[in-house]
Amino acid sequence: MRTGFEVELLAPAGSDRQVLADEIAARVHGHVRRSFHADSEPSTVPGVGVFRHLSPAFDVVDVDGRPVARVVDDITISADLAAVPGRPGHRGWYRVLSDDARLLRLIERHADPEASLGTVLEPVAELFGVGVDVLPAAARVDDTAGATVAVALPLPPGRERPCEIITPPLAAGHRDALEQLLAPARDLGFTVPKEAAVHVHLDAAPFRAPQAFANLVRLFGHWRGVLWSVLGTNPECVRLAPLPQALVELVEEPWEDGGWVPLRDAARATGLTKYADVNLTQLVSARPLRETVEVRILPGGIDTDAIVGSAAVVEAVLRRCLEHGPLPRPGAGADLDPHAALDELLAVVRR
Repeated sequence: MRTGFEVELLAPAGSDRQVLADEIAARVHGHVRRSFHADSEPSTVPGVGVFRHLSPAFDVVDVDGRPVARVVDDITISADLAAVPGRPGHRGWYRVLSDDARLLRLIERHADPEASLGTVLEPVAELFGVGVDVLPAAARVDDTAGATVAVALPLPPGRERPCEIITPPLAAGHRDALEQLLAPARDLGFTVPKEAAVHVHLDAAPFRAPQAFANLVRLFGHWRGVLWSVLGTNPECVRLAPLPQALVELVEEPWEDGGWVPLRDAARATGLTKYADVNLTQLVSARPLRETVEVRILPGGIDTDAIVGSAAVVEAVLRRCLEHGPLPRPGAGADLDPHAALDELLAVVRR
């Protein structure tokens, strides 16, 4: 299957993710483009549930301008930063924060990722007809009523070190393309952080049908223990969770006659979130941002063969979901021998 990889790594103390991006670019005779990476995290400010932010990201393209990788922060990586926290504002890097996703998208569209902390919000201020309040270690834009639109603050100590490598969709040559990214990381002393995972994105289109979608939900709803055991899912990985029980029950209702759209809409109302073992939010969205199913339970790693081997297991079980008939539940002995249980499940594909 066409597959995209997300590999979470950690730069050695004193280094950062741009160092890796520059090295990858040098080896493919390409170059690096600075950009923004949008993310969110819980807020400590009373009355504000989530802060959304833009942080420094680096897009590597080859000599012909084709994407090779995107290198970004991952805020779930934090445990290893406590020992060697570093200094705030490494290389003059900063984050742009807002409490509104729509405003952040507007800021990302108009702000220059190469601009300094003191000037990055100037185009945003112009949109609102105001000036930028430049403080000793921050910049802020308030609208004409005094409501804060966005704030730019120095990057927190150590946040330059987390490094998520995001590949473009790979239709062939998965191993070679991934090794082209991980070999430089190993050479530069990058390591696998405590909370690390590898995520794989696969094409969503085949699963936009009642039976295939139901099997996908059955797989991650009933086979969770088997999959975690066989894949070696990292128990320290954050933002993993079972699928909502309401969704697991929903797919057992008769949907074939009604078609995909009613099931899709009903599934969206069950409390789905991207922070689960499998991210189905784009699959059931009426306006998806990307056409993928994201499997999030592969363990962290920097060895290419191990990552591709785990991805092959994921592809095999997803192909099993596309076979005719409902996916069975694990047998009584699945906990004792999860590998044998999975082999039995995949025997249908092999035939």
